[in-house]
Amino acid sequence: MMGIGSSFAPRSDQIFTIRVSLTPRQNLSRIILKGIFQGVKVVRGPDWDWGNQDGGEGKVGKVVDIRGWDQESGRSVASVTWSSGTTNVYRMGHKGKVDLKYVSDVQGGYYYKEHLPKLGEHAEMQRQESADSHSFQQGDKVKCLLEVEILRQMQEGHGGWNPKMAEYISRIGTVHRITDRGDVRVQYSNNIRWTFHPGALTKVNTFAVGELVKVLDDTDSVKRLQVGHGEWTDSMAPALGQVGKVLKVYADGDLRVAFGGQTWTFNPACLSAQRGEVDANLMTAENSSESGSTVISVLEKLLSQSTEQDHPGRLVIEAAHGNAVKVRELVQKYPEKVDVKNQGKTALQVAAHQGHVEVVKVLLQANSSIEAKDEDGDAALHYTAFGNQAEIARLLLSKGASVNLLNNSMCTALHIAVNKGFTDVVRVLTEHSADINLQDSYGDTPLHDAIAKDFRSIIEILTVVPNIDFTQQNNRGFNLLQHTALKGNKLATEMILARARQLADVKKEDGFSALHLAALNNHRDVAEILLKEGRCDINIRNNRNQTPLQLAVTQGHVALVALLVTEGADVNAEDEDGDTAMHTALSRQQLATVMSSGEGEGALLYSRVRAGQ
Repeated sequence: MMGIGSSFAPRSDQIFTIRVSLTPRQNLSRIILKGIFQGVKVVRGPDWDWGNQDGGEGKVGKVVDIRGWDQESGRSVASVTWSSGTTNVYRMGHKGKVDLKYVSDVQGGYYYKEHLPKLGEHAEMQRQESADSHSFQQGDKVKCLLEVEILRQMQEGHGGWNPKMAEYISRIGTVHRITDRGDVRVQYSNNIRWTFHPGALTKVNTFAVGELVKVLDDTDSVKRLQVGHGEWTDSMAPALGQVGKVLKVYADGDLRVAFGGQTWTFNPACLSAQRGEVDANLMTAENSSESGSTVISVLEKLLSQSTEQDHPGRLVIEAAHGNAVKVRELVQKYPEKVDVKNQGKTALQVAAHQGHVEVVKVLLQANSSIEAKDEDGDAALHYTAFGNQAEIARLLLSKGASVNLLNNSMCTALHIAVNKGFTDVVRVLTEHSADINLQDSYGDTPLHDAIAKDFRSIIEILTVVPNIDFTQQNNRGFNLLQHTALKGNKLATEMILARARQLADVKKEDGFSALHLAALNNHRDVAEILLKEGRCDINIRNNRNQTPLQLAVTQGHVALVALLVTEGADVNAEDEDGDTAMHTALSRQQLATVMSSGEGEGALLYSRVRAGQ
């Protein structure tokens, strides 16, 4: 028996049927909403009219669900389980009655004072006043900041609710399109899309790892915006108006930005995008090359300086020129100044970069510090990597240089040598037990970078290092086999599978395996190696229940479709929406045209479906 036995017919003039646009939530104060929500303990309330269904006066029950009655609202009845084990539904506003009261309240999400409708004002007037508040456009970056229960209620009649949507709360997505009724279709990584009530979304200023950004130069504005977003300290003042690079994007959208040797956390509202964005997958390369270009510009300045004045800083100038005799004279005259800096660099660092072996030997005999770092955290061994100086790298290592010393970007000399494609330096470093598994600030190992740049000789060196860990994931969640499938690197795929075939069917968090990635990105040769040498599961599913065949069809990769079908892919497999590869193919003009002609590779899919294979 239920506590409520009558139905309810909604009136057509109820105010909740009118959509009201509101102002953006960004930077508005959130107020905790407390009361009767799922999980709260309750007893019978003022309008209780259900005898001893609760087990008697004072018995405590627990709310297991709150929902609307028919279409009345999102919160009109509650389902309660009592200590006796019985469960019934009770009024919480339905027909103006309240059957329950809480023993102790619980948090049920948040509300924004600025979003509450103004009493006495018609909803259409409010909508007119804030007509631009949800003016989402295709390509806008958005995220949902609501609690799961609140979002579930808002979704009724606005795209509906799927429990999997909860996984995307606080994630940043891109507006794919606006529906006819004004709801917002949001696309996340790997073509995952959800339709949201526009009021559930907030526009965000988003930047990718490695992107160049400029900080506002208004101190008062930055101080205000930094509250709750990394805060403000006076030592951040030099960064105002400056261009930095995004090192990390936090879940709440805040950014870790590097300015030379300093890093700070900023509210994205303090930043604007600058030209020169770099693909996040190549950020090891970009980061290292930037430091290298700085070295070159500094050396140009040093080489242009006069060598006539006899002062300690002259040591660095003579080292840059490779003048071993003069360097010896200066270190004997100023022994305590052997590590003096000029343009931020020591004599040992510039000599190591330029390949002046005799100068390096003189400086080492004078007890120059091998581990001394510049403002970027680079030591002499890093400089040998920037300058492609394998002989000097070997010399420094023989004198005790730390092979795994990290700079400010978490890069070792091996990271830099790989990024530059300097095979001889890579070989020297690996021979001296460089840790091939160390990750830089983007989570990339040296092999991640070698794969992205397709440095074949370096790939051959790194993939046979005995203690390499092919399961290392970068910050985007790609292990080394997945990364090589993403990039379409045939050689690396073969080399990795030869040593770690067990990775063939390993999935990322989104369920994508190496074969999914190869299929999605049209890397046919890699897909063939994964199938024939990796013996991977051809019908493996991602989190949307999609097979590699379905992804290849989605992207219109005809040759890959032919390969997968020929190798026995299940053409009748259904994704989470119940669509097969043929459903998708018929929606794509390119494949549909090929298949309807009955000729070519694309027709193979059609023939297999007709044959029931």
